[in-house]
Amino acid sequence: MSTVLAPLAHGIRSRALHWLHAHRRLGALGEAGIEKDLDAYKALTETALAAGLVLRDGTAGSRERVLAGELLEFSWAQLGQGTRLYERLVHHPMKTDPVECYSHFVDAGYRHTGLDQLISHLAAAGAAQAAELLPNRRLAVANALRATGCGHTAAVPDWETLTRATWLGRVLEPWHIDWETGYDLTHTVFHLTDWGRRPHALPGDLAAYLTHWLPVWTDLWTEVGEWDLVGELLTVAGCLPDPHTEIDDWQRLARLQHPDGLVPRDSDPVDDDPATRFQDHQHTTVVAVIAASIALTRDLETPAATGPDSGP
Repeated sequence: MSTVLAPLAHGIRSRALHWLHAHRRLGALGEAGIEKDLDAYKALTETALAAGLVLRDGTAGSRERVLAGELLEFSWAQLGQGTRLYERLVHHPMKTDPVECYSHFVDAGYRHTGLDQLISHLAAAGAAQAAELLPNRRLAVANALRATGCGHTAAVPDWETLTRATWLGRVLEPWHIDWETGYDLTHTVFHLTDWGRRPHALPGDLAAYLTHWLPVWTDLWTEVGEWDLVGELLTVAGCLPDPHTEIDDWQRLARLQHPDGLVPRDSDPVDDDPATRFQDHQHTTVVAVIAASIALTRDLETPAATGPDSGP
């Protein structure tokens, strides 16, 4: 384990997790439910993903595990223990977000029998595969069906075709990137590698391309203060078959983080109103938890460097 990265990532994750836990009720769904409060729905989904990764990686202390578990319980309760996802999919069978959201809870051990059956039925009918989606979202659906185990009735995904349809899969000249495709490429990596769990599912040419250009892109968005995208690029770096770590980037992230754990979205001033702070910066704080969790997991997998005098 890196003696430099580990304490940095641990500190960032712990502070961010405490902030998300302390402000979780600001992300509660209203009585009208998902349809009338898509922002809260998105926040709950992201929180579940981040909390699940904290519990998945085996690097969390007892307090972090308690906080992550309570965030998952809160998010699952807000979604009616899966019933609200089930109802959304019943009313909108071509929507894929319930499947994608559900996969994060399944990964943490939560299940809803009716939702399992409905997703399996729609997968067999080809509904999810027929939805009009961006290429990286098609990967998201394929990964969600794999993660939930509900895709067993569907045709086996052609991962190569799905991958090569994305911006990243075409391996364009790196200066063709923009803010939107920056997010697209990060999510292509997340879904291909299942958030770092399957790093070698990333094709070799894409891994080499990312290893070469991630530092450049990270510097680019650092220069303009787009901290949310910088955090996503750090997450990608942790998902590579050979994780790429720039300690300066992690030190900068630690300096940017507020004492209470909030990680700012960009270089604009942060509002003092708690609700506005949550709305504006919840996603970036979640990204910090995800990036740190994946970095810690991969760091544990990397043997400590040994020198010529290190002994047997």
